[in-house]
Amino acid sequence: MFIYNFKLSRTNIFKILLVLAIIIFIILFGIAMYKIVSASLNQNFKVEDNIFKNGIASLTSDNYTDVLKMVHNDIDTYIGQKINFSGYVYKAPDFKNTEFVLARNMLVNNNTQTLIVGFLCDCKDISKYEEGTWVEITGEITKGNYHGDIPIIKITQINKIQKPENEYVYPPDDTYIPTSVIL
Repeated sequence: MFIYNFKLSRTNIFKILLVLAIIIFIILFGIAMYKIVSASLNQNFKVEDNIFKNGIASLTSDNYTDVLKMVHNDIDTYIGQKINFSGYVYKAPDFKNTEFVLARNMLVNNNTQTLIVGFLCDCKDISKYEEGTWVEITGEITKGNYHGDIPIIKITQINKIQKPENEYVYPPDDTYIPTSVIL
């Protein structure tokens, strides 16, 4: 006959509880990993990036300022990227005859204050369009100089359009993450 005499002290109780906690954690972690792996094997995940079609990135009201900020912050990465978006023609007094900003009004303060934002564009046919005319452009991002290095869109196609239903854009979202180097 075997007799065991257990003497429990505080350190022994702590060690037992610590081992039990580690075992429970490992079991819960294993269950969570099993569910994640089995769910991913049973479903086909597909990422659909709606802004990139036919080699041309399309900007919308929702991603306009995010892309604008991203390209301005890292011009060299996006040189050569083809881009398509709409806005209105905005000309500053010190622009060349072929330059204009394809602009949008960004709502800044409780939907009462706006700020003009947009890409500087270069187009030989811009004289055909009055300031404030809504156009859709397709072009290529290049690096230029206007009071410092900025992206300039060399326009390959420009068409007059009607003013869109959602003409405003919102400030950039700090949580925006591009899915690739291509816009």
